[in-house]
Amino acid sequence: MKNIYFTPGPAELYFTVEGHIKDALRAQIPSISHRSKTFQGIYQEAVENLRKVLDVPQEYHIFFTGSATEIWERIIQNNVEHKSHHYVNGAFSKRFHATALELGREAVAEEAAEGSCITPDAKQIAEDNELIAFTLNETSTGASQPLEDIYAIHQAHPEQLIAVDAVSILPHSKIEYSQVDSVFFSVQKAFGLPAGLGVWVVSPRSIEKANQLQARGLSIGSYHTLPSLLEKGIKNQTPETPNVLNIYLLAKVCGDMLEKGMDRIRQETEYKAALAYHCLEEHQQMKPFVENKAYRSKTVIVAETKLDSGEVIDQLKKQKLIVGSGYGSYKTKHIRIANFPTHSKEQFELLVDKINAL
Repeated sequence: MKNIYFTPGPAELYFTVEGHIKDALRAQIPSISHRSKTFQGIYQEAVENLRKVLDVPQEYHIFFTGSATEIWERIIQNNVEHKSHHYVNGAFSKRFHATALELGREAVAEEAAEGSCITPDAKQIAEDNELIAFTLNETSTGASQPLEDIYAIHQAHPEQLIAVDAVSILPHSKIEYSQVDSVFFSVQKAFGLPAGLGVWVVSPRSIEKANQLQARGLSIGSYHTLPSLLEKGIKNQTPETPNVLNIYLLAKVCGDMLEKGMDRIRQETEYKAALAYHCLEEHQQMKPFVENKAYRSKTVIVAETKLDSGEVIDQLKKQKLIVGSGYGSYKTKHIRIANFPTHSKEQFELLVDKINAL
């Protein structure tokens, strides 16, 4: 029996990836030019399938980068001249805010207690602010900002751009893209692919802002600017040699998800999450770290454990079940469990049975 990875990224590969890798190698996909017609077809297939999986409107663009971490920097460079406002609810949202500060912007952070989310107050956001940043799913703590909170801020500040870090929750969440301007993620989590590819969904307003800054002679970066991504993207190309193999795999896995049905995938995710949280609520040695059910992630379930998390991880590893340790200062106090589309209901039921036995 192989290990089953419930780690929140890198995670278990989507169950069809092995076959797609073999097909890619037979077709010599890793060796093709990123300016070839073959690659243009791969790019187009990836974008079209992603658009269907995520229900992205046609006027929004989909670009590929090296990672989601890179996109933090690209958003600030391309869409913020002076000020950004960040909602922080864990280590990764904190790092997005820090990136803005490192790039010399006046970046305000509203920080929630870890394991929770702030209920946003639109009055706290300056009128001359340019971008509002949310982390939809904080991978370090398992706290998930309700989409309704994001939409309410957009309604209150319709002229300000909205950026959403959706790294470990897509494709589960159904985002209303008309309410946001940047949505981004990396593929090594819920899409079940090898690491090394970021995906950035961008509104026309974001591209317009980048063009305005560039036209005024301001630097918007020297690599992966929105104008350069758009210039090549409309030709089904990238500015530089990308991770061709991963774009190919993303196209195929999105096709597999569409064949299975996104409604079914989302329903299974809800079932598995309910199973895991019920287990933790009844457990003598563990409990959900996120107390408020409204803020509990459906895709990264974080358990606070009275036992040393290393002992829990080792016991589960003996059963070929690999879960993640706590993040940062919570390393010995938490375990993190990924609930991604590749994890079957049967695998999750097995994991819960083994956790109940601890």
